[in-house]
Amino acid sequence: MSSTKPMSGGKLMSSAKPMSSTKPIGGAKELRRETPHPRPSPFAYAGLDRVIHERARLSVLTSLASQPRGVLFVDLKQLCGLTDGNLNRHLHVLERAGLVTQGKEQRQGRPQTVCRLTPAGRRRYLDYLQVLERVLLDAAAAVKRQSTPRLRRLLRA
Repeated sequence: MSSTKPMSGGKLMSSAKPMSSTKPIGGAKELRRETPHPRPSPFAYAGLDRVIHERARLSVLTSLASQPRGVLFVDLKQLCGLTDGNLNRHLHVLERAGLVTQGKEQRQGRPQTVCRLTPAGRRRYLDYLQVLERVLLDAAAAVKRQSTPRLRRLLRA
């Protein structure tokens, strides 16, 4: 039987013991089935990097990939359609992942923040694009297989 005891701060704490999940029920021997190594899933797309896949971060990386000298923070904000706070947060995530760097430079007569893709960031971005291309090719092939003859003709054009 369980009871509850008040804790500091008015919270209740249960004195019930947790159930053990390691003991077999009813004295039966525990059955362990060896599963063979799973086949690779053709549509799992493990290379879709979660850090990059978010829309705003993808737009940041795409903008930076085309500018090896870097992009001013204010220009990047406009290119990606983000607010100062949103861009700053996404840059922080990308910087922690080692994909981008931020630094101050003298441009147009005053110090400005310049954002750049790191060499590792460029490699991860290009790897991500290869996986994304595979997703698009697989999706196009699936549509062609399941489409009507009329739609297949249109897709060939």
